[in-house]
Amino acid sequence: MPFNRPTLSELIERSRGDIETRLPGADSALRHSVLDVLARMHGGAMSGVYGYLDFLARQILPDTADGEFLARHASNWGIRRKAAVTATATATATGVNGTAIAAGTQALRVDGQAYRVTAPATIAAGTAALSIEAIEPGPDADLTVGTVLTLSSTIVGVNAAITVSAAGTAGALEEDDASLLARLLDRIRTPPRGGSSNDYRAWALAQPGVTRAWVYPGWMGIGTVGVAFVMDQREDIIPLEADIDAVQAALDILRPVTAEVVVFAPTPAPLDIVVRVVPNTPAVRAAISAELADFLAREAEPGGTIHLSRISEAISLAAGEFSHAIELPDTDFTPEPGHIASLGTVTFV
Repeated sequence: MPFNRPTLSELIERSRGDIETRLPGADSALRHSVLDVLARMHGGAMSGVYGYLDFLARQILPDTADGEFLARHASNWGIRRKAAVTATATATATGVNGTAIAAGTQALRVDGQAYRVTAPATIAAGTAALSIEAIEPGPDADLTVGTVLTLSSTIVGVNAAITVSAAGTAGALEEDDASLLARLLDRIRTPPRGGSSNDYRAWALAQPGVTRAWVYPGWMGIGTVGVAFVMDQREDIIPLEADIDAVQAALDILRPVTAEVVVFAPTPAPLDIVVRVVPNTPAVRAAISAELADFLAREAEPGGTIHLSRISEAISLAAGEFSHAIELPDTDFTPEPGHIASLGTVTFV
C-alpha cells in the first residue's frame, strides 16, 4: 500500500485535533491564540521531518538517489564518478636569454580564463617552452594553437604575451548525476561478460570526457573490435588525437588478451536541411535549429540512419512552429560506416 505524505495543512489540523483531545474545552483554531501558534509550530516541524524521510526514501534505491548517495550506490558496483579534467597546453614565451620563469606563474586569456605554468623554464635563444594548465577544470578552458595569453604579473626580461604552440589535454567537467546513473543502471542491468560489446562500451564511457560510445565487432577483420566515441561537453564533439590515444591506452589494459582494439573518432557527415515553415520568424527559425541540433545529439551514431520522419518530428517540437514541409533531404539519411550525422546548413524558404 503506498504511503502518501501529509500536507502541511493536514499536519496542522492533526496537531489541533491532538490539542483539543487532550485539553477538553480548548479551541486551538482561535486565530493568534497560544494553542493556534503551538499547532502551527508542531505541524511545521513535522512537515520538515516528513520531508527528510521522503528524501531518505529516494536515496534507498539507486535509480532515485542523487549526489553523494548516488555515488555511494555506484561505488558498491565498482563505478566511480568521473573527475573533472584540467586543460593543458604548451606555450612559447619570448624575452631576454637567461631569464627564469617560475612554476606557478599565471597568465590570462582575453576572456579572463586563468592558467598557470606547471614547470620552471628559462629563456634560451630568445624563447622558452612553457607547460601550462588551466586553473579551473572544464572544456571552457581548452586552448588552440595560436591563442595569445598575457602574463598576469610582470617578469623583467620576459614579454607579457605568450602564444600557445601546441594543444595538450582537453578539459572536462566532473560527471553529473544523470551520466553516472546511466552508467550504474547499465552495469546493473547488463553485467560484465568477459569482453562483450557492452563491456567495451562501458569501458569507454568510464573515461573522462567521453559521453557516448559505439562498439563494432570485427571492425578491421577477425579478432578486432572498433570503438568510436564523442565528447558532448565540447562545442566540437569529435575527439582529438590526444583523446583517442587516452581511450586507446585505457582499453588496451582492460581488453581480453585475444582482442585487438581500434579506437577512432567518427567523421562528421553534415546533414543539410531545407524546410518551409509557418510562421517563418527569427524566433521559430532559432527554435527549429536548436531542436534539430538536440535531436542529432540524441540519435546520431556512426553509420546510423537518420529517418526523415524523425527530422520532421523534431521540427514539430520547436516552440511557435505551426506547420512545415521538408524540401531537403527527401529521404532517410545514412552516412558511411565510421561517419556520424551532424547538423549542416539549415535553410528556411
